[in-house]
This record gives sequence, C-alpha cells and structure tokens, in this order.
Amino acid sequence: MSFKIVVDSCCDLTPAMLRDPVFVKVPLTIFSNGSTFVDDETFDQADLLWSMRQSDDAPSTACPSPQAYLDAYRGADDVYVVTLSALLSGSHNSAEQARILMEEERPEVNVHVFNSCSAVSGEVLVALAIQRMASSGMPFKRVVTEVEQFIYQMQTLFVLESLENLRKNGRLTKLQAVITGALKIKLFMGATPEGEICKYGQALTIKQALAKMMDKIAADAAHVGRTLVICHCNCLERAFTVKAMAEKKCNFAHILITEAGGISTVYAYDGGIVVAY
Repeated sequence: MSFKIVVDSCCDLTPAMLRDPVFVKVPLTIFSNGSTFVDDETFDQADLLWSMRQSDDAPSTACPSPQAYLDAYRGADDVYVVTLSALLSGSHNSAEQARILMEEERPEVNVHVFNSCSAVSGEVLVALAIQRMASSGMPFKRVVTEVEQFIYQMQTLFVLESLENLRKNGRLTKLQAVITGALKIKLFMGATPEGEICKYGQALTIKQALAKMMDKIAADAAHVGRTLVICHCNCLERAFTVKAMAEKKCNFAHILITEAGGISTVYAYDGGIVVAY
C-alpha cells in the first residue's frame, strides 16, 4: 500500500524530509503591511520580518483551501494529514472538508486528518512518527491509533524574543493580565493538550528562560529515548545552544534543528525558539 504524509506549511520539515517524496506540504498565505507571502519554496523570511517590523498591525494568515488539500491527497492509498492546532488555525477544518470530498471521489482511499494540538516543531514530530510507523508496514488504522496517542503525550514548549505578534493577533487572550506587565520579560510558554497557549514561567533574559525550559524538559522522564525537534526563527546559533543544553541535561535519542518557515515566523517572530518532544 502506498502512503503519503500531507502537512500544512507550519510544519517546518527538515532538509531530509523535504527531499523525501512521501511528504507533501500545502502552503498557507500571510498578509503583512500590504504584502502577500505564500508560505512555499518562494518564501523569503527576511522580507516578512522586515514587513512585520514596519507595521503597527499584526500579520494575518489564510489557511489552504479544501481544493488545495484535495489535490495533495491524490496519488496514494493511505493519506495521513498533519495540521496546526485546530484552536489556532482553520487549516484543520479545511483539511477535514477535503477528506470528505476525497471520500466521495475515491472511497477506497484511506484519509485521516490529525489535529497536532501544536504547531511548528510539534507538527514535525507527528509527521516523523507517521513516517516511522507507516514505513514499517503497520496497518492504516493502527497508525492512526498510535499517532493519536503520540500527540496526546507530546510536549511543545517555546521561548520568544518578542511577544508582539502573539499579543497583536490575539493568540494570548487568556494571558492578557500577565502580558500587560510582562512585555519586557521573557516568557517560557507551551501548549496545553488541547492546543492552547499556556505560560510556564518567566525570566529577565532569553538565556534564563531557555534554561528554565530545559530544566522542565530534563525533569520530565518521558523525554528519555525520544526525538527533540528545535525550530528557530533567524537564530541558528541560539538553536545550537539549546541543542548543547539538551545534550548535557537530557537523554534524547535524536535532536533535530529546523528553520522557521512563514507561518512559524509569524508565531515565533525574530529570535524565537520552539521545541517539541
């Protein structure tokens, strides 16, 4: 049985994953300061960062159409789809609409849409888990069951240089009281099991916030033997610092570094680090 893994463009695939034809990325679109950025191979991160700095308004995004997803589903017997948290984007709903269309068009094709309840690094981890299981010959339904459990156990954490974009676009609504007095403080945050943003701690510097994040990871025995994915937004040196911290304090089997695409850049902004394990 042939399979493919369809992801939205907030899933920042590693170079090796990008070269593997089993992965298909469906782009979202970003609107910032009068400019339009398609989050595909044409995306220029420097242009988007410059555009966001020039604007007092938050950038907006548009999820892929159901037709774009439907086109990506064609050509395999088993189709696994990984999207942004359904609480952060309409991408999941659009992918589900395409699944229904595919069932009408080709009922013999298996399609399952995973709500990652995460973004960025979390989506990469889910895609890697699917690849590992599906490549082993595991039946479609079992892959779905195992990956849904994996998503429930997965942890997503992040430290941002700036909270401006998240504040402006309302992604931190439940943290308004905290953010009002903490814009100059570096927050260490993460995702709830449902995919909402939550606060874990704060620090005066990025270095301190990253150290607190790593202490939390090290204290979680579930990380042992897992893969850690580190996504950076225009801060490769910082990503390698986080990797070194993880190698010293934790027992991950693998550590991967990825670069933020367009949607990840909108969320993480310049200097942001997003990890998942």
